[in-house]
Amino acid sequence: QVQLEETGGGLVQAGNSLRLSCAASGRTFSRGSMSWGWFRQAPGKEREFVAAFRWNGSRTYYAESVKGRFTTSLDSAANTVYLQMNSLNPEDTAVYYCAADTPPWIILSSLRNSAAYDYWGQGTQVTVSS
Repeated sequence: QVQLEETGGGLVQAGNSLRLSCAASGRTFSRGSMSWGWFRQAPGKEREFVAAFRWNGSRTYYAESVKGRFTTSLDSAANTVYLQMNSLNPEDTAVYYCAADTPPWIILSSLRNSAAYDYWGQGTQVTVSS
């Protein structure tokens, strides 16, 4: 079992930044050796892909709407994944979720699919005012 705990959400003005953290723990977790994803869901909308990568991969994938503004990274020693969000705008307002899946690795084409992940954080609210 893997547990994911998210922190870092809050209320910010447009143009400012936030960093979300997703701390992993559990019997099967070891230095972040999993597939990782970030998703978000605004009220009345479907959950949408934000960013994803595989621990042993060389590529990180981002939604077009956040490319160039958001960056995700892994601190293996701390068993923690981060989502650095810069140049936030009101359209970024949503509940943000981190997600993970143990090997076998999620295939590259499915990293953007929320159904591919077995473990989810509780979500953290990000609100951006204009």
